[in-house]
Amino acid sequence: MAAPAVAPAAAVFPVLRKRKDQKGTGFVLKLQKLLSLTRQAVERYEMIREGDRIAVGVSGGKDSLTLLLALAKLREFYPKSFELCAVCVDLGYGTLDDTCLRRFCRELGTELSVVHTQIGQIVMEERKEKNPCALCAKMRKGALVKEALGMECSKIAYAHHKDDFVETMLLSLIFQGQFYAFPPVTWFEDTRLTVVRPLMLVEEAQVRGFCRRYQIPVMKSGCPVDGKTKRAYVKELLAQIQRAHPGAKERMFHAITEGNIPDWPKNGVL
Repeated sequence: MAAPAVAPAAAVFPVLRKRKDQKGTGFVLKLQKLLSLTRQAVERYEMIREGDRIAVGVSGGKDSLTLLLALAKLREFYPKSFELCAVCVDLGYGTLDDTCLRRFCRELGTELSVVHTQIGQIVMEERKEKNPCALCAKMRKGALVKEALGMECSKIAYAHHKDDFVETMLLSLIFQGQFYAFPPVTWFEDTRLTVVRPLMLVEEAQVRGFCRRYQIPVMKSGCPVDGKTKRAYVKELLAQIQRAHPGAKERMFHAITEGNIPDWPKNGVL
């Protein structure tokens, strides 16, 4: 399947016109630094190989749009040729307006597929899950994998950043009694798809600052339990620890990458 035409590097599309930095916006991440951190993760864990076709899971949130932009710009100069497409799984809450998302993908020269589902209704109304995140994530993954296979992709890219890795480790420690975080690269034998996480070296505050600086058209989450989950609790807990002990988050991330966690590559080698 032929890749869509890619806009020239000098064009950095209209929605990314830079505005003056404002006081109090936190980290401000420039495009060059974003690409550098993304490329470091990609090369350290061999996330991209020649001829890959990568489906980026996009929700319209800050993380997934930043990842999509980073890979689209990386595609322009990376020595290994790869194709890119975007897949958005609509959970069926009736709040998804994909107008800006379609424009964003069009200006990046990237194909977009929107998969309409009733996952929200199944999880929240039919199953009435007390803790709906696990089932919702499982069903979203299933819909994304099915679409990625239909689009002849070899890999799926998730937009998990550094904070996500640390928060997942804390969730595992607190609620499961295990030291674990999802690996940078996961191969699924049943589907023969590989999942990669190229934003793993980028902090959430940097993503937030990047989106402000470049006016990325971030969509508001339509999830009814957004901000009320165990992950939201752990996010605030991590923020408290970082305020009390500056550098703690970075040390935790180091413990993850060097902690011999099952399924993780040894010394960055798969």
